[in-house]
Amino acid sequence: MSIATDLASLKILSEVYKKKELSELLQMTTVALQEDVPYIDWVGIYYFEREETMRLMAASDVEDDLSWEANGELKFPLKNSSNEAVGIMVVRSREAIAFDVTDVKTLETIAQALGEMSMAN
Repeated sequence: MSIATDLASLKILSEVYKKKELSELLQMTTVALQEDVPYIDWVGIYYFEREETMRLMAASDVEDDLSWEANGELKFPLKNSSNEAVGIMVVRSREAIAFDVTDVKTLETIAQALGEMSMAN
């Protein structure tokens, strides 16, 4: 199942290394993962505003509606180059067994790149 995730990550990481504007990059990431990976139904990227408050910065659709039941959900910390948590990327699927080990590793790589970009912007 990871081929689609790998292809989406190549698209995303190529934009990361082009040093695009952060808000544009976050939105492109959420849309690419949701559109290019058939088993990803929703992606949201949150950044910490204060210690315990998170703000949705980008989502794969306009709604921040998490009321539907996801059978699979992964959360990846976004950490800056100083290894401080600056946010979180949430990936949800309606499929019961959607993600495999390589999906997790690829999504971790994307989250790491986004976290490091947040410091540069």
